Amino acid sequence: MKIAFIGDIVGRPGRKIIKQHLENIRREFKIDAVIANAENASHGFGLTVKNCQELLNSGIDIITGGNHSFDKKGEMFILLDTKPVLRPDNYPKGLPGSGCKIFEINGEKLAVINLMGQFAMPTVENPFNWAISLVDELEKKEVKNIFVDFHGEATSEKRVIFTMLKGRVSGVCGTHTHVGTDDLQVVDGTAYLTDIGLTGCRDNIIGMDSKIPIEKATTGIGGHFSIPSNCKTILQLMIIDIKDGKAVDCFKLKKYCNKSDIIKTEAIFD
Repeated sequence: MKIAFIGDIVGRPGRKIIKQHLENIRREFKIDAVIANAENASHGFGLTVKNCQELLNSGIDIITGGNHSFDKKGEMFILLDTKPVLRPDNYPKGLPGSGCKIFEINGEKLAVINLMGQFAMPTVENPFNWAISLVDELEKKEVKNIFVDFHGEATSEKRVIFTMLKGRVSGVCGTHTHVGTDDLQVVDGTAYLTDIGLTGCRDNIIGMDSKIPIEKATTGIGGHFSIPSNCKTILQLMIIDIKDGKAVDCFKLKKYCNKSDIIKTEAIFD
């Protein structure tokens, strides 16, 4: 089974570059399933029913979320009930939806776990204890192929979850910061990347127009963040080849809007 993960799709520019290139990438690299974090896919905050369907039509199979999952609450309630959409599983009890689901991919089971960190994030249950409990249950069900999207601000939290789960899950990838890290590796059969980085505008501030972030940084007074109408974009994917629950190959792809080639970075096997 070969899966791909796209992180932090930001607004229309992110959706556009996915629509332009994802299907070709799926064919070229023989990808069986694409997972994507899309909590910023609609105007940078949340996900609408319309934009969710656009992403599914563009080649994405499973959608994860984070601290912006419920920014468009009414539409997210619908999506969690009707589409292959997850939200962090460790949100407080009482919310609709789930952050741990098992999918059938070419006759094999793939479990996708979506968790959110604690530092500088909304109130959630302890993600580390939560993760162990989820993986324990999946192992009882004999589900071997397990991918974790850990949505967190702190790189240390992402490293903790990887260290706790390595050897037990197929892959762990961080989202939320919109800034890609350079630590792609495979340890004990678990692929890991601290943060995949955004898919969307790359020539401003984490996918958003620069004006308001600069005003907030220099004056302390914020405003409404917006998505640029014109920008240079990037599509970033982490691809994992999984056999019997273990990552046997892993690499990252970067597709720039103004470059014809795709940049491929191989993981380090430790």
